[in-house]
Amino acid sequence: MQHDFGLTEAQVQRRLAFEAAAPHIESTLKAELGNRFGGAWLNEDGTQLIVGVTHEADADLVRSAGAEPQRVSRSLEQLEQVKAALDRNARSASKSIHAWYIDVTTNSVVVLAESSGMAKQRIDPFIALAGDKDGAIKVVPSEDAPRPFYDVRGADPFFTPNGGRCLIGFSVVGGFITAGHCGTVGTPTKGYNLVDQGVFQGSSFPGNDHAWVKVNSNWTPRGVINNSGGGTVAVTGSTVAPVGASVCRPSPSTGWRCGTIQSLNATIHYAEGVVTGLTRTNVCAGIGDSGGPWLSGTQAQGVTSGGSGNCTSGGTTYFQPVKEILNAYGLTLVVGG
Repeated sequence: MQHDFGLTEAQVQRRLAFEAAAPHIESTLKAELGNRFGGAWLNEDGTQLIVGVTHEADADLVRSAGAEPQRVSRSLEQLEQVKAALDRNARSASKSIHAWYIDVTTNSVVVLAESSGMAKQRIDPFIALAGDKDGAIKVVPSEDAPRPFYDVRGADPFFTPNGGRCLIGFSVVGGFITAGHCGTVGTPTKGYNLVDQGVFQGSSFPGNDHAWVKVNSNWTPRGVINNSGGGTVAVTGSTVAPVGASVCRPSPSTGWRCGTIQSLNATIHYAEGVVTGLTRTNVCAGIGDSGGPWLSGTQAQGVTSGGSGNCTSGGTTYFQPVKEILNAYGLTLVVGG
């Protein structure tokens, strides 16, 4: 707050203290004023609560509660009725309408919409459906349409155009790491929700089995792993575990599986060629687990390359160590704890 608001430490403490007290004042006045309550908001420096009143006679009541009254034309209840009417007709809103909300500071219901003439023709019918007869709706130009944001989490699946499915290994600044055999440089990806996600920026297979994907602005890398049980596990670093250490890997298809590290710097002779520098484990894996994350405690260890066996009869799985991947592409691991 000192940085973003340009405040001193004392000013921050003063503001936080008042913000902590303001909700009680607001709820008390809302209950006492009833349908004459016009909403409440803090002033610009956050040290004064302003309360809208529809009757001047209520001004003294507001002052006695420690707030500043401001005369408004509409009660909060009236504004909520107008917004509720817009909500009921939300499916009638064209794509040129981006959002709508109650703005108590202007005592209006704001509709954010594109400002072009053609857009206005599509906006007017939607607003008419709200039955606003006293001008409560205020249309504000908005050229940037909101979009949803998605988290990049280890062990979540992603997809490539050829029908391939792999798992995210670990989040890095700008994207995530995975197995090299999951895609070549330039291959686009879609996320678990089939929304466009990113593009392979680096990939090596055989020889190595590692890659990294740069994600677009809809996706935010987080330092967590999907634990395949509805929660997440924080990744706190990438300290290499020794032979004999416990190691686990999650997967949406084969679940959370654990075992031990049997060897470091192993070499595999795949049909596609030789891959060196892998870590061997006695943990099983299955189809679609490629690229997924390996953890020892909360320390990132690597991403799934391949192996033998299955999770019914048991198996052996190899992973590409995470530090080699980070060093190969100059990446920084995102941690969450």
